[in-house]
Amino acid sequence: MLFFLIFRLSPSIWCQQSDTEAILAKVADHLARKEYSLALELFDKLPPERRENTDILIMRATILNAAGRTADAKKIANAIAAADGKNTEALMILADAAAVEGKEKDRRAFLDKVIAMEPNNVRALNDLANINIKNQNLRIAANYFERALAVEPNNGEALVGRAVIYRYTREPKNAERLLNRAATLYKDWARPLHERARLYKSAGFYNDALDDLKAALAIEPDNYMVLVDCGELLMEMNQKQEALKHFNKAIEVEPDVFMAYIYSAAIKDELRDYKGAENDYAVLVKLKPDYYFGYEALGVLKMRSKQWADARDAFLSAYKQAPKEYSYALLAAINWMRAGKQTDPKQFLAQVLRTVPRDTAEYAVIRLYHDLSGDSNAITFVENEKNIYTKSRMLFYLASFYDIRGNKTLADKYYLMGKNLNTTGSVEWQLNEMMIAERGLGVKAEK
Repeated sequence: MLFFLIFRLSPSIWCQQSDTEAILAKVADHLARKEYSLALELFDKLPPERRENTDILIMRATILNAAGRTADAKKIANAIAAADGKNTEALMILADAAAVEGKEKDRRAFLDKVIAMEPNNVRALNDLANINIKNQNLRIAANYFERALAVEPNNGEALVGRAVIYRYTREPKNAERLLNRAATLYKDWARPLHERARLYKSAGFYNDALDDLKAALAIEPDNYMVLVDCGELLMEMNQKQEALKHFNKAIEVEPDVFMAYIYSAAIKDELRDYKGAENDYAVLVKLKPDYYFGYEALGVLKMRSKQWADARDAFLSAYKQAPKEYSYALLAAINWMRAGKQTDPKQFLAQVLRTVPRDTAEYAVIRLYHDLSGDSNAITFVENEKNIYTKSRMLFYLASFYDIRGNKTLADKYYLMGKNLNTTGSVEWQLNEMMIAERGLGVKAEK
């Protein structure tokens, strides 16, 4: 949207100002490529009398915000506001700076000032609507968008925003009507197509959604969220290789955003590109350390390649993020024991046991790994467990305990008993299946 700032400038700037016009055209070219530093350098080449023009200063401050240089943007905006207290463009610059800095309270205060001065300021109305969507105040957001549309019936931001709320409130016909209108009016804008694709996908019209996403990518081939949404839709359509191409492109576009790595790693894992999956999960957990499922998946892959110490560290990281998930503590212990002495995790498990409810199968099994004895007690708890999913998981840990202790017969017995419960979906089931295949066991469990 920065590109269009140039055309909002006062006509006096353009009229008979060939040098200014040429420079601003170059600014527009750099903005289209998000080359903010290069765009900003061009302002120093403007004629001195033009550099201090208010519209030029507003545009410069807007680009400074886009470049993350909010302090410089605010300096310009505050100077304009001091000279003209009614300049709402300066207040909008300050609101945008607050948004970049994550100061939502300040942003809203500036926007409220703008609306107090100009009740029909469409950009401020749209921004307030988007704030309320983020805060899940859909009714208030809808009101702001409708006020904007009352002023500018064809305003693209308001049309799409109001349509999004219609989708959230399960009014698909109204949403489609507004998105159709926006897509017709703004043929070079990807967002109406993107939002209509989301609408179609939610209604189960996958082919229509895919057509819109492809059209959106034809307009904006480097749009990260369109790439991710297209990849996710292709996954649901069981076109995994094609989906992976979109996630890889998204990663290329935004290598420091975590979302695409979740999907790309999962697909690579499913396609048995374990090294590729491992690399993606490793990046994922660096970008988003609180995403403990990433550590879980990484731990499984490390176990597959028998990198016990690395697997232990992955599950310890998962447990740190999710201390109520006792499975991660047990998985860390298993790999700890495989990596070194069997008593190595004793101190760690002693701390874990303090948090586990007694008289549970989980407590009995963790106690078994801590004491390295008392297996008959753990077996009793596991065999009496009523929850089939808990029982299946604990059978895997019994099998692993005997495996580490060198009792192949009992290990095989409990691996097969776990398989017989057929409780797919857990990390233990995945690891149990891996062990079944590795050991060449039959598919029929022991009774």
